[in-house]
Amino acid sequence: MDTVLVVVAAAGIAVAVVAVARLRRERRDARRREDQRATGVEALAARLASSERERDTAALALSSMEEGVLLFGADGATRLANLAAEGHLGMRPASADALLPLGLRQLTERAAGARAVLAAEVEIGAPTRTLRGFAAPTEEGSVVLVIRDITETRRSEQVRRDFVANASHELKTPAATIQAAAETIRTAAVENPSVIPHFASQLEHEAARLSRIVSDLLDLSRLESGSVLDETVALDVIVRDEGERFEEPAAEAGVGLKVEAHSVPRVRGSARDLALLVRNLVDNAIRYTGPGGSVHVELTSEGGEVVLAIADTGLGIPHRDLPRIFERFYRVDRARSRETGGTGLGLSIVKHVAENHGGRIGVTSELGQGTRFEVRLPSAG
Repeated sequence: MDTVLVVVAAAGIAVAVVAVARLRRERRDARRREDQRATGVEALAARLASSERERDTAALALSSMEEGVLLFGADGATRLANLAAEGHLGMRPASADALLPLGLRQLTERAAGARAVLAAEVEIGAPTRTLRGFAAPTEEGSVVLVIRDITETRRSEQVRRDFVANASHELKTPAATIQAAAETIRTAAVENPSVIPHFASQLEHEAARLSRIVSDLLDLSRLESGSVLDETVALDVIVRDEGERFEEPAAEAGVGLKVEAHSVPRVRGSARDLALLVRNLVDNAIRYTGPGGSVHVELTSEGGEVVLAIADTGLGIPHRDLPRIFERFYRVDRARSRETGGTGLGLSIVKHVAENHGGRIGVTSELGQGTRFEVRLPSAG
């Protein structure tokens, strides 16, 4: 009986040991599966986080672009539109069918059908802006539309074309006159020598005009690239020097010239370019002031700025022309300009010099009463 009890007890212990071992094994397996599930979740979370970061990076890149980007699905619905696209179009189109202007909608449709990258230019808004669109299809049937605002590019191209046309015209006139005068002198040397002095004088005048145009063109080209501001300039000295330069021309024109160059703080910039600014303003004032008139040049300082004012009692400028007088080759009175020898570039040169030195220029004028230019430049401190 005792032996039986021992065997039963041993069997019970064995069963318990087996049960405990199985329980431990099951717990280990459960922990391993839990660990595996946790690892899987962590991996998935990492992948999702990475994907989220990629999406955030892509979204950040798209939002910082100047070009507008739109993605239209195969069904035409808008899947993506960055801020620049909404800015260029003034809206976020719900689909390709709602895309305006019409030229961009047609471009998107053609790109999807042609399975090729296409481009087109359209005009939009008021004032008119020029947009250039590029549409490209994807393998999934979607279409990507990239929009770029090329208004400034087109304006610059037009300015360059106008500049070349105007420069060619301005150079052609004195060149033709010089050629005609030279041919006349050659003929007159044999047939009528008495007219030679007249045509020689005309030749000299037109040659000087041609030289001035070329010089102004070179100065303007240089100034458009900026001024080298590596000096502290005594502008009062420059104004006095330029005033002395024009004393004789003013007297010959019958124009009274008064120069008041008070001691002012120095200006950081280019003495050469600032002298060019003063010279053009004074020369312009004398040229457009008739005999008996006057030109007053005054240099003062005010609130951390150096102020140069040139006032004349000349012809004056019509109000409609005031916004354009700083344009290259723009003239209020072309006949008067040719008579006085003006190139139409002087005020454009003045504006570039002022802006290159961090300054600004303003003008007020009354027809028959005269004109006043005022240049304000920051002092060197």
